[in-house]
Amino acid sequence: MLHNRRLRLGRPSREELLLVLITFVWGTTFLIVHVAMDHSGPWFFVGLRFLVAGLISAVIFHRVLRGMRWRDVGAGAAIGAMIWLGYGLQTVGLQTITSSTSAFITALYVPLVPLLQWLVLRRRPSRTTLAGVTLAFVGLLLLADPGAVGVGFGAGEVATLVSTLPIAVEIILISLFAGKVDLGRVTVVQLLTASLLSLATMPVTGESVPAFSWVWVAAAVGLGAASCAIQLTMNWAQRSVSPTRATIIYSGEPVWGGIIGRLAGDRLPGIAIVGAVLIVAGALVSELRPRRVEPRPVEPDVARDDAAPRTPEPAVPA
Repeated sequence: MLHNRRLRLGRPSREELLLVLITFVWGTTFLIVHVAMDHSGPWFFVGLRFLVAGLISAVIFHRVLRGMRWRDVGAGAAIGAMIWLGYGLQTVGLQTITSSTSAFITALYVPLVPLLQWLVLRRRPSRTTLAGVTLAFVGLLLLADPGAVGVGFGAGEVATLVSTLPIAVEIILISLFAGKVDLGRVTVVQLLTASLLSLATMPVTGESVPAFSWVWVAAAVGLGAASCAIQLTMNWAQRSVSPTRATIIYSGEPVWGGIIGRLAGDRLPGIAIVGAVLIVAGALVSELRPRRVEPRPVEPDVARDDAAPRTPEPAVPA
C-alpha cells in the first residue's frame, strides 16, 4: 500500500513560543561574553555569572527549597555539571574567536542531540538526521577555517566545538528529569553547581581573580539574570516540549548571535557565511521528521435495489 509522506513541524504552543524568546536572549549573550573576556578570565566569569543566577533563583524558590530531596540534588548536579563544562569551554573559546563564529559552531549541538539519543536511549536516527549531521560537519569545515577550507582548527574553535557535547547532554538530561523532580529546586541546584565547579576550575587552570572592572561586573550580573530566566524556562517548557522540537527552536540561537555580531562589526568571509548557513540548515534538517498520512478508506457502495450488474469503469493509468 502506498503512503503519502510529508514533513511537518506543527503549530507552536505557548511553551515553544517562550523557548523562541529565550533563544533570542541566548543569541545575544555571545557578544556580551566576548567583550567581557577583555576584562576577565573565562572560569571566573562563568562562575560569577551562574552564582548570580543561582542566588536569584534561590530567592524566587526559597519556599520549596525546604523540601529538597536527593533526587532533586542529583538531577540538578548532573545538569549543572553539563552547564559548567559547556558554557565554560564556550567562554574559553570566545577569548580568541568572534561571537558570530562561536554562535555558529555552538549550533552543532543540535544534530548531536538525536545522535546521543541513539547511543544512550537506543533511538536510531532517521535519514534526515544523518543528512543534517553531514551538512553541519561540512559547514563547520568552511566556517572554522575559511582560508584553507581544511581542518586546521585553532584553540578557540576546538574549545567551542567540544562544548557542544555537554550542551547537547544538558538538553537530554532536562527532558529526562522533566516531571520527575521539582522545577524550582533543580533550577537552584544546577545553577549553583555550575558556579561552584567553574570557580573550582580557576586554580586548576592557573586563572586568577581579575582586576575590578564595571564591564565584567555588569556583564556577569546581567547574564546571571538572563541565565536564571533561560534555565527556568527550559526546565519548565521541556516538561511538555520534546527534545526534538526544543532543539529545532534552539537552532535559531546562532542566527541571532550572528545578526548581533554582524551589527557589532563581525565580518565573516563569504565562504564562512556559506558554512554558517550549512550548519543552521543541518540543525534544522536533522530535526525534521516525516509524517505518514494514511489514505482514507473507500466507503462501500450502498446496496442497490436492483441486482443488475454494473459496467466496470475503465482503469486510469497511474
